[in-house]
Order: sequence, then structure tokens, then C-alpha cells
Amino acid sequence: MKKAFETVTSFINDVTGLLQGLVVLGIVVGILFNDYFGVITAIGDLMAKFGDAGFAGLLSLMLIVFWYNKN
Repeated sequence: MKKAFETVTSFINDVTGLLQGLVVLGIVVGILFNDYFGVITAIGDLMAKFGDAGFAGLLSLMLIVFWYNKN
């Protein structure tokens, strides 16, 4: 059972690393080619939603950052 959890955790970490790379690539492409895919706009919209939610948005953003730094 422990081996299964390690396998799933490893898979999730690999997928997360891949997605991080794709987001960074999207940001770089957005900067170089005037946000062709809309990645920078989407990140701005996401941050605006956290800001519009007030304290709950701030708290949820803090929890996400804490969880990410824990891994």
C-alpha cells in the first residue's frame, strides 16, 4: 500500500512539474509574441478573482502557497 501511495505521489509531482514548465513557457511566449495564447490575461483574471473574494480569497491563496511550498 505504501508503494502505491509513493507511485501516485510521484506521478502527481511529475504532472505538476510539467504544468509548471508549460505555464512558464506560456508566459515567455506571451511576453515575446504579445500574449498570443492569452496565458498572461488568464493569470491576471485568476488573480483578480482572488482579489474580488476579499479575505476568503486571500486565505485560499495563502493555503495554496503554503501547500505548494510544503511539497
